[in-house]
Amino acid sequence: MVGPGGAPDGADEKNRVDTREKNRVGPRERPEETTMTELLVDFITSLDGYASADGWPGWWGLEGPEYLGWLEELEKVPEGGYTMLMGRKTYEVFLGFQQQPEGGLRDEEEATVDLMAQLPKVVFSSTLEEPLAMPNTTLVRGDAVAWVRGQKEKGGPGMRTVGSLSLARALVGADLVDRFRVVMFPVITGRSGSERIDDGYPDVMLELLGGRTFDGRSQLVEYRPRVIDGPPSPQGV
Repeated sequence: MVGPGGAPDGADEKNRVDTREKNRVGPRERPEETTMTELLVDFITSLDGYASADGWPGWWGLEGPEYLGWLEELEKVPEGGYTMLMGRKTYEVFLGFQQQPEGGLRDEEEATVDLMAQLPKVVFSSTLEEPLAMPNTTLVRGDAVAWVRGQKEKGGPGMRTVGSLSLARALVGADLVDRFRVVMFPVITGRSGSERIDDGYPDVMLELLGGRTFDGRSQLVEYRPRVIDGPPSPQGV
């Protein structure tokens, strides 16, 4: 399994340009105060949209220095203080990596696991029991959508998902997601892939916020999502 791996509609062109600049990908300045708690859904996938694949190493073995450097940069901008949201399965995957014997992980994977241990995390589960083995983790047994909606209404630090396809699907379906980010790695896992990230999603319009290529092969795209009832009329596109 692959492991560790805005302006409202109708705004004028100036507002759209300002919005794109404010939301460009990579390290960026943000106001110290914000009126909204951002929720970011964050995925890595194969080109055909799979979040994992049997028998493949972390990041499909295709992470490079630019991509790994970008991951480090993220922790130096406000995103680094975001609370990580995950479901039980993703929690157990990371816990399994954390409990690997010395030498059981590649250096890049070990660095990611060490970072995850330090970050504030929330895991949604009705079956896990406290105390949790992974440090800096809060267990929430209630409805994830209701909890996230409450956090956004209260304001405070941003939130981002890690893995957790079912959780991300529920948050997208509830139209709570402010930013949807995918890094696509240059591999098609048609035979070995599992967990296609967008299965079960509603129809969603995506406003492109930015993009970037890593190491001449992996592609990052960021969007602002908006759930719609179905195919729009030609005038509504």
